[in-house]
Amino acid sequence: MGLKEICFGKRIRTEDEQQEKISPLPGIPILGLDALASAAYGPEAALTVLLPLGVLAPAYIGPITLLIILLLFAVSMSYRQTIAAYPQGGGSFTVAKENLGQLPGLLAASALSIDYVLNVAVAISAGVGALVSAIPSLLPYTLSICMGILAVLTIVNLRGVRSAGAVFMVPTYAFLLCLGITIVIGIARTLYGHPVPVVRPLVRNSAHAATAWLLIRAFASGCTALTGIEAVSNAVPIFREPAIVLAKRTLSIIMIMLAVLLAGVAFLSHSYGISATPQGQPGYQSILSQIVSVVAGRGIFYYVSMSAILLVLALSANTSFADFPRVWRILALNEYLPSGFAHRGRRLVYSSGILILTILSGTVLVAFGGITDRLIPLFAVGAFTAFTLSQLGMVVHWYRLRGTHFIRSLVLNAVGGLATATTLIVITVSKFTEGAWLTIVVIPPLVLMFLAIRRRYKKIEGEAADAGPLDTAGTSAPIIVIPIRKFDRIARKALRLALALSEDIYVVQILAEHVDNEDLSSMWADVVGKPFQKIGHRAPQLVVLKSSYREFYDPLLGYIRRLASDHHDRTIAVVVPELVQREWYHLLIPHRATLIKQLLLLKGGPQIVIVDAPWYLRGERPRKGQTRRQNKK
Repeated sequence: MGLKEICFGKRIRTEDEQQEKISPLPGIPILGLDALASAAYGPEAALTVLLPLGVLAPAYIGPITLLIILLLFAVSMSYRQTIAAYPQGGGSFTVAKENLGQLPGLLAASALSIDYVLNVAVAISAGVGALVSAIPSLLPYTLSICMGILAVLTIVNLRGVRSAGAVFMVPTYAFLLCLGITIVIGIARTLYGHPVPVVRPLVRNSAHAATAWLLIRAFASGCTALTGIEAVSNAVPIFREPAIVLAKRTLSIIMIMLAVLLAGVAFLSHSYGISATPQGQPGYQSILSQIVSVVAGRGIFYYVSMSAILLVLALSANTSFADFPRVWRILALNEYLPSGFAHRGRRLVYSSGILILTILSGTVLVAFGGITDRLIPLFAVGAFTAFTLSQLGMVVHWYRLRGTHFIRSLVLNAVGGLATATTLIVITVSKFTEGAWLTIVVIPPLVLMFLAIRRRYKKIEGEAADAGPLDTAGTSAPIIVIPIRKFDRIARKALRLALALSEDIYVVQILAEHVDNEDLSSMWADVVGKPFQKIGHRAPQLVVLKSSYREFYDPLLGYIRRLASDHHDRTIAVVVPELVQREWYHLLIPHRATLIKQLLLLKGGPQIVIVDAPWYLRGERPRKGQTRRQNKK
C-alpha cells in the first residue's frame, strides 16, 4: 500500500457509490457540526454586545435567544420544504435560480461561498484560540496549529463522506452529551435549589440603559448561531434511500438539538448571572466555560467537557467541506464554473472543490495570522442573504406549482422570508462598520466571475457545435514540422512517427549557443536522407535557423507561421520530441518540450496541431497501472 492510499484510501468504484451514502447518525456530525457548534459562540456574541449593561446583561439574553430560536424554526421548516422540492441538492442557489432568476441564484451562491470560506477559517481559529487560552505557551504557534488542523480536515474529507462521518462522530456526540448533562443539572439546581450567581470584578454595575439599538445589535450578533442550518439541503444526494426522508429527519434533529442548546445556555446564563468577559483581557472565560464550571465544578467532567467543546469548535469547519464542493458542483453543472468542479475524485468526493476551499480558507488564516475572531459577525451576512433568497424562491415555487395545501407552504415560506430579510437588514446595518461591508464588496466580483465563465462556455458552445454530417472534403496529409536540438534517440523516434504520417517533413534546428548543439547539415544526407530514399520516401528537409539573440521559441514560431502562410490549405502538424522525466524536481522548471506545446497552443493558430512523441529512459519503472513499450532506435 502506497503513501497515497494510506492518506486518502483506496479508490472507490462508481458502482459502489451506495456504500458511501449515509444515515442521520453520521449525517449530524458531517452536516450539523457548524450549526451545533454555534451554541458555543452565538450566545456569547450576543452577551458580548451587552457588556455595557454590566450585571444586567444576562436578563436580556432570554428574550433575544427566544427570537433567535423562533427564527431558527422558521428557517429550518423552509429548508425542510426545499429538501422535498429540490432533492438534487444545491440549496439556496438552485431554489433562487429556478424561481427568481440567474442573478439572485448567483447572489445566493456567492454569499454561501463566502460564508463557507469564512466558516472554515474562523472555526479553526476559534478552536485553536480556546486551546491557546488554556495553554498560553502555544500562542507563538497559533498559525501553525491552524494550518495543521486545516490539513487534517482536508485529508479526512478527501477520503470520502463515510470517513469524515466516522472521524467526527465521537467529538460531536461527546459535545452534545456533556453540554446536555450540564444543562439538565443546571436547570434542576435552578428549579429545586438556589443557584449562586457568578460574581467577577470584570463585570460591574453600569448606568447604561438597554436601548433598542443595543438590543438589536445583540440580536444580530446572536444570529451567528443560525449559520450552517442550510447545510442539509445542499447535500441531500449523500443520504441513503429514502434520501428525502432521511435528510429531513437529520435537519429536524439538528434544529431541535440546537434550539435546546441555545435555550439551555440562555436559561443558565440568566439563572447564574453569567455574562461575557472581554476577550484578550486577564481572567477571560468563555460563556460555556463559566456555565460548566459553576454547574459541575472544575473536576474531570469540566475538562472532558471543555476538550469536547474545543474539538467541536475546531472541527465545525467540516460542514463547509461537506457543502462548499457541492455548491460549486451545481455551479459547474450550470457552466458558471469550470467543469472540473463537477467531477468526483478517487473517493467519490468533489476533490477540486475541497482543495479550492482549503486554499481560500488557508489564505484567510495566513492573512489574519490565525486570529480571525473579528470575522465572526460576517458569517451572518452571507448566511442570511442565502436564507432570504431561498425563502423567497420557495414562495414563487409554491405559487407556480399550486398543488395541494400550497397556500400553507407559501405562507410558511413568506413569513420565513420576511423574518430572514428583516434580520439581514438588521445585521447589515448593525455590523456594517464592523466588517459587513467586506462581504457586500466581495459578492459582486464573485457574481461577475460566474457570469464571465458562463459567457465563455456559451461562446465555445456556439462556435464548436455542429450537428451536420462530418465534412471530409479537402482533407490531405499534414505538413510535419519537428523541432530538434540534436540527432539522438529522442529525435529519431519523432522522425519515425512523422514517417507514418506524411511525406512532407521539415526538421527545424535552431542554433542558439548551446554547448551540445551541433549543426546537423553536414551529416543529414547520410544519417537521414539515404535511409528515407531506400524505402522510396521523400527525405525530410533540414532547416537550420541561427538565432543572433540566443532565442529559441520566437524563431521556431516564426518559421511555423511562415510555413502555414505558404500552405494555407494544409494542416501543420508539429511533432514534439519529449524526454519524459518523472522526478519531482523536474516539475519546478518546465521542460523545453512543455514550453513549445504551450506556445503553440496559445499563439499557433487553428491551422497548427500538436503531436507529442514521448521517449522514456530505459529501465525506468513505469507508473502503477501503466504498460511500457520499448523505445525504438
